[in-house]
Amino acid sequence: MKRFLALMLCLCLLCFPASAAGNDKLVALTFDDGPSGRFTRRLLEGLEARGAKATFLLCGYRMEQFPDLAERIFQEGHEIGLHGYSHKPMQEMCRRDTVQELRKVMALLPDGCEVSFLRPPGGMCNECIQAVARELGFSILHWSIDPKDWAIHDAAAVAQQVIRHVRDGDVILLHDMSDSSVEAALEIVDALQKQGFRFVTASELARARNITLVPGARYTRFAEADPRKSK
Repeated sequence: MKRFLALMLCLCLLCFPASAAGNDKLVALTFDDGPSGRFTRRLLEGLEARGAKATFLLCGYRMEQFPDLAERIFQEGHEIGLHGYSHKPMQEMCRRDTVQELRKVMALLPDGCEVSFLRPPGGMCNECIQAVARELGFSILHWSIDPKDWAIHDAAAVAQQVIRHVRDGDVILLHDMSDSSVEAALEIVDALQKQGFRFVTASELARARNITLVPGARYTRFAEADPRKSK
């Protein structure tokens, strides 16, 4: 009888996915231009309260202004990516200056922090930037949803723009630079969690979709049905 029950249990387990995460609707929130003092602190508190993770593309000069925040972002389990040191247009820089921009940010990273992504300011990319990223071991992270929160200081409008268009595997672009952007981000998390979405870092999203990140390649979203986008 015990053997029969054990056999039936095994058969039942085979009828279900090995991991519930395999059926999760996953999205990645990403934040550019920070850290920015009270806005980033408020955002981190809200994300922690909701059990949501995010990817922060940081500027070096702001990391120097708020030296505690990069460490806090890292310690709280979020992902750090590079957004340049000065936020100057990277596509206008020569190769040497591009490398210098990135190395200056890398020198400010918390101990033990490994970076997977570069997002050039404005998302503007060219062959030189890709070559430098390839050399330094970074993939280039773009986005699939941009509600332009930096221009539309209306939290509800920004949140609805994301909520209406979001799909599994999307990378959402936001900024932790104003009260309205932070409020919108938390509204997005609240609404989408109710719809069964889970917020993970961009690297976690890539792994969950069995996508191996390639240095120098460009990514806009991570879904198994979509091929890796690289140029």
